Amino acid sequence: MRTGLLTLPIVLAAGLAVSSLAFAQAPAGSTGACKDGSYTSQATKRGACKGHGGVKEWYASEAKSKEKASAEKAAKESKAEKKESTKEAKSQSKSEKAAGAGAAGGAAGAASTQTSSMASSHKAPKGMRAEAAPGGGAGKVWVNTASHVYHCSGDEWYGKTKEGEYMTEAQAKAKGAHASHGKACS
Repeated sequence: MRTGLLTLPIVLAAGLAVSSLAFAQAPAGSTGACKDGSYTSQATKRGACKGHGGVKEWYASEAKSKEKASAEKAAKESKAEKKESTKEAKSQSKSEKAAGAGAAGGAAGAASTQTSSMASSHKAPKGMRAEAAPGGGAGKVWVNTASHVYHCSGDEWYGKTKEGEYMTEAQAKAKGAHASHGKACS
């Protein structure tokens, strides 16, 4: 009977402690709670509680999470663009110094740096040229000679893969190339 009297206060105290934890508020800016009791402020649920046993509860809505992730991505891109413009400015000043003191030399140097900065502002994805290779046209496809995939006119990769050449679709098929995503041009 005595053990019953001693266990009752212990059980009540434990229940009170658990219920007080349930009403605890998360720190400001947290987007979720981890299974180990810690909190996360990651923008997305994926990998948010890595090393903490996983996500126990997610507070942020998916829309807010995506907004936060896109804002973080935009900030990173802005920082990268700023860094790139600083590099361009440094290379421009070097090329202006190299152009010489003559008016004609200075104008030619400035024109070449403007052209190079315009070309570098249109960064292409890895494995893609910024501008299409010359020589394409009606009835021609661009064959990526590395992957043996051909791209039709109007495709984002048309004339832009690092390795390739223009030819007719029949020639491409004869050389063993296949259409990008299985879509023939004609």
